[in-house]
Amino acid sequence: MTATYLQGHLAPVPDEIDALDLPVEGTLPPELTGRYFRNGPNPPPGHDPGHWFTGDGMIHGVRLRDGRAEWYRNRWVRTRKLAGAQFVGPAGIDLSAVIANTHVIHHADKILALVENGLPYEVTGELETVGPCDFGGRLTTAMTAHPKEDPLTGELHFFGYGFAAPYLTYHRLDAAGELVESREIPVPGPTMMHDFAITRNHVVWLDLPVVFDLGLIGHGMPYRWDDSYGARLGVMPRAGGEVRWFDIDPCYVFHVGNAREDTLGRVVIDAARYAPGAFMRLWGHIGGAADPAAQAEGAVLHRWVLDPASGTAKEEPLDDLGVEFPTINERHTGLANDYLYAVTDGEIVKYDIRTGASRMHRTDGPPGEAVFVPRGSGSGAEDDGWLLSIVGSCAELLVLDAADLTRVASVRLPRRVPAGFHGSWIGDEA
Repeated sequence: MTATYLQGHLAPVPDEIDALDLPVEGTLPPELTGRYFRNGPNPPPGHDPGHWFTGDGMIHGVRLRDGRAEWYRNRWVRTRKLAGAQFVGPAGIDLSAVIANTHVIHHADKILALVENGLPYEVTGELETVGPCDFGGRLTTAMTAHPKEDPLTGELHFFGYGFAAPYLTYHRLDAAGELVESREIPVPGPTMMHDFAITRNHVVWLDLPVVFDLGLIGHGMPYRWDDSYGARLGVMPRAGGEVRWFDIDPCYVFHVGNAREDTLGRVVIDAARYAPGAFMRLWGHIGGAADPAAQAEGAVLHRWVLDPASGTAKEEPLDDLGVEFPTINERHTGLANDYLYAVTDGEIVKYDIRTGASRMHRTDGPPGEAVFVPRGSGSGAEDDGWLLSIVGSCAELLVLDAADLTRVASVRLPRRVPAGFHGSWIGDEA
């Protein structure tokens, strides 16, 4: 039986194509001049990677300029693994022999395709692969697929985790793209730490009970739920100092929406939280569950308030809707924000996290992550801009007004795009 991650809207495409002058329904704002890139797993024809998360990376790109959709192209990230090369590096692993399938970002002078178990791969604005990037030899661990750029300093904060010590290492790039800091963060063991957060003064760690299991190597993703590991959030001063840990109820978080410090000095984190049962059902489904009709539960938007003064962690759900891929206007990363966006199987959702109100835009198929693009200089209201989302089964790049979720335009793509993970808008001014 064909695995669930090779069927339906997850099914890979067999080749790379180019298309010019794409049809547009509606009117593309002329301010949207740049490239939208989205990464995701796409194993080559005839290859079963064993898990949705482990398919070779493919980036889909759409070039917009002056109200036109100039081109679409898709390219595999040409990693050493995809080429079939065998390399052995420190501890028996070459960090450049990875799949680079999770995210694509722009920082300083580089566009980087990311995956959390290895080095990033640099690509060009036309999606040609340059090669692995270790920042001048300074990066000796993996790099998370979810780095955070500080909107005030331009620094890029990230981390690497591994199955052997050091289990967790914090890194910081300056605004020019130089790796200027690395420090080990002590944790009990090898957990799958997919995301983290920053605030103005802190880094927030998610030390959660999904752990590496050597016995699962060769069987998809070698991680499993471990009740005995515990669950905790850590608050680390960015300027240096010990991590303050807060125990929380067992759960898993793939994606943080945002974190911030409130007026009382508490650290507030909003994220998509999986209860233990929901995580295990999802893990089975995307790992090739026998019944493709069995739908996994989504995460729910959840809030933790960590109070350093009392040493307590307060947690509460913000909604009961199953959502994923929370996003914000990234000019508010680590700072106060009023709005958060997320997706369901058939909707793009906007939350007003001050009031708890939400509104939805129904799509014709499962939408991908909704990436916020600010209007012009971005000096207007927090939600003054657009949301870009690939609705892959409908072969469209959807453009919504971020303020009210009305449909602005749709770019018709030349083919179905498999469901993927994360993407970025790279404006020409960048």
